Amino acid sequence: MPERVTRLAPSPTGALHLGNLRTFLINWAAARTDGWRIVLRIEDLDGPRIKPGAADQAVDLLQWLGLDWDGEPLTQSHDLSPYIEALSTLRDAGRAYPCPATRREIEAAALSAPHGDEHELRYPNLFRPTPASPPPPIPDHADTAVRFVVPDSPVHFTDERLGPQAVDVQQQVGDFVVYTKAKLPAYQLAVVVDDARQGVTDVVRGDDLLRSTARQVLLYDALHLGPPPRYHHLPLVLGPDGRRLAKRHGDTRAATFRGRGVSAERLVGLLACWSGLIAKPIPMTAGDFAERFAWDALPSDPVTFTADDEAWLCGR
Repeated sequence: MPERVTRLAPSPTGALHLGNLRTFLINWAAARTDGWRIVLRIEDLDGPRIKPGAADQAVDLLQWLGLDWDGEPLTQSHDLSPYIEALSTLRDAGRAYPCPATRREIEAAALSAPHGDEHELRYPNLFRPTPASPPPPIPDHADTAVRFVVPDSPVHFTDERLGPQAVDVQQQVGDFVVYTKAKLPAYQLAVVVDDARQGVTDVVRGDDLLRSTARQVLLYDALHLGPPPRYHHLPLVLGPDGRRLAKRHGDTRAATFRGRGVSAERLVGLLACWSGLIAKPIPMTAGDFAERFAWDALPSDPVTFTADDEAWLCGR
């Protein structure tokens, strides 16, 4: 059987919170249980949102939790040439074009046009080329983003946990950005290029990224990278108000709990309970978590971080 490969891919745009750690721990346990190789990738291309020292802190926290990986980490910002090459491939195939529109221009045009997605404004094709007007060259130094030409037909893929999916990306968001005005690859392009070059066959992540999958499937096809990975999307950890765990719910950073003296074993025990592996949290190691791990045990609904959970973590 071909080797299966997954990746742990922290982004140093902020500190890891408990929901992030749950996803990483499930990903790691699935890999170690099923014999997949694990690669580590530092996704540090988000410009001004990158926090100094956050990458080192994320790696340290994963190791403290008991996670490991195979081989040396890949840090995206260390070499942009793979993304530049991918952009050239899209440009040469007529699948990418420059878009100098400002955010204000896009918002004004999008709000006056039909759009089919409540979370993101659909790009209103302000600079989209037509058969009569082919795309202009993509300049090397101009202040312009680059967009991918999205087909009008739905994208079909199967999520390993959620089943068959059909997404009309053109209706959802339209032609999306693959290169930013800062001359950096956008997330959608970077993640596809890196998953392909690292040989990733299985992606385990939160279901807030399910919406991105169809865009990544399109890029796999346009870049002739072969079949995309298998995708396993997990329900998120929410705050008591039913919204995605964030700063509004207080300090849920893993580093904060560690600094308050919470042990890795206690944290893993809570994550095991959230993952359906035990009925009530008990201290355990990451290895214990992996021994108990089963895909079928994972809940299909979001998990809520409660005051009782925090009290147990802190031994109250």
